[in-house]
Amino acid sequence: MESVNPATGEILKRYDEMTPEKIAATVEEVDRAYTSWRTTSFGERAKHMRAAATILRRRREEYARLMAEEMGKPLAQGRAETDKCAWVCEYYAENAEKFLAREEIQTEASRSFVTFEPIGVILAVMPWNFPLWQVFRFAAPSLMAGNTGVLKHASNVQGCALAIEAVFGEAGFPENVFRTLLIGSKLVDLAIGHPKVRAVTLTGSTPAGRAVAKKAGELLKKTVLELGGSDPYLILEDADLDLAVEASVSSRLINGGQSCIAAKRFIVPGKIRDEFEKLFTEMMKTKKIGNPLHEDSDVGPQARADLRDELHRQVIESIAKGARCLLGGQVPDMPGAFYPPTVLTDVAKGMPAYDDELFGPVAAIIPVRDEEEAIRVANDTVFGLGAAVFTRDAARGEEIAARHLEAGCCFVNASVRSDPRLPFGGIKESGYGRELGEYGIKEFVNIKTVYVT
Repeated sequence: MESVNPATGEILKRYDEMTPEKIAATVEEVDRAYTSWRTTSFGERAKHMRAAATILRRRREEYARLMAEEMGKPLAQGRAETDKCAWVCEYYAENAEKFLAREEIQTEASRSFVTFEPIGVILAVMPWNFPLWQVFRFAAPSLMAGNTGVLKHASNVQGCALAIEAVFGEAGFPENVFRTLLIGSKLVDLAIGHPKVRAVTLTGSTPAGRAVAKKAGELLKKTVLELGGSDPYLILEDADLDLAVEASVSSRLINGGQSCIAAKRFIVPGKIRDEFEKLFTEMMKTKKIGNPLHEDSDVGPQARADLRDELHRQVIESIAKGARCLLGGQVPDMPGAFYPPTVLTDVAKGMPAYDDELFGPVAAIIPVRDEEEAIRVANDTVFGLGAAVFTRDAARGEEIAARHLEAGCCFVNASVRSDPRLPFGGIKESGYGRELGEYGIKEFVNIKTVYVT
């Protein structure tokens, strides 16, 4: 396996893939660690988790640079990601005991209650786009619940994977409570199949989710899947366009557009379409692409050249089917896997920009007649991860978000984002289960009934 700098094409490091025997031995070591870790107090776990947060903040520059080099994230965004990882560690250190407290339930018994117990080794299959955050948002609640973890990270960010393992080691977690498996996708089934792996969480593409769910389902192992998204942003006729455009551009370009919850489809009624297109395109035009190690770069490279090329194919095919390109749309003549901020309009059903997830800095503007059609178009997708609605009528926006949009995370007058305090996840082909908040920590516990006569 190779770690390649997508801005330069430089091979940063090569890693030897673990053998099946080494995979099995590692999982067994993590399972042995579980037998003692599960009995530690919440206070003991929280002490180590807070120490992990301290390490993350202290080394944020180091981790931001590592992410920039391995997958192209601009430094400012890498710093923010590292800080968010520290936040999720502190959040669960503070709240895990409360979330997992016994719940008394009145029955005919002298006492009956529900308790939340750890279940064992959790396998995490994680992507490259947020190489620290995706892992910590699984690991913080799982370890605080008393589980142990093994990580199969994306092959191009093994440096990040090993850095995360080192954070937990330096924070004082017992040996083998959290380990990294240096393996590619072909060995994931083998890891899932180990009898000591009790459950699997995956963040990634819908095809990857199907493959993991199939294998885990055969073995009756629980899964939580956070998959793709094609998030709609409804810009209603009474929207504050300055607010809507700023939020839309920021969300579309976060992480070079390589985010499941990035804004992707902008659904705009005809009365404000021209003004929205003008303001949106002007702001997109100001964003600079460049080396993610340079502080003035707004948009780094795509994580790999093949991903950039697939994104360009989707753009070209959409244009061939009738979309108009207002900005970008051409592979720049420069080294690295770069793609410029791009704006497509007149996007319609049957085009990749309408039907598929565009995992890069490409915005699809879809004109509609009115609010009713905007809601229909927003839901006309196989995905259901996030959605946003912009309107000056906050009550109407709340009604649309709560009752009419088919997504797991709906925002009003703000861009979609994850927050340790709130459950996060999708519906339809965006997956199932929830991470974060109280709901997230309860995904991988035994919700046990105790009945005493």
